[in-house]
Amino acid sequence: MKKVLVISLIFTIAALLINSDADAQCAMCKAVVESNQKNGGGIGAGLNSGILYLMAIPYAMVFGGGFFWYRQLKERAKLEG
Repeated sequence: MKKVLVISLIFTIAALLINSDADAQCAMCKAVVESNQKNGGGIGAGLNSGILYLMAIPYAMVFGGGFFWYRQLKERAKLEG
């Protein structure tokens, strides 16, 4: 256990010390920003809703997994007690 913790700590420190510029942007985000600018809109008008949409899926999956896990624990407790 201690070995895994030390290795994880080394990788974390190495990742924080490596400095690289990131100028990446997903193709869909870039397309939304470009079309918004062509139509005279603000840069972030459509981008914010796209980010919220992309953020909702992982949160829904985590919530669903947690709900089913809780339900299984509740059923086990009924069977044991």
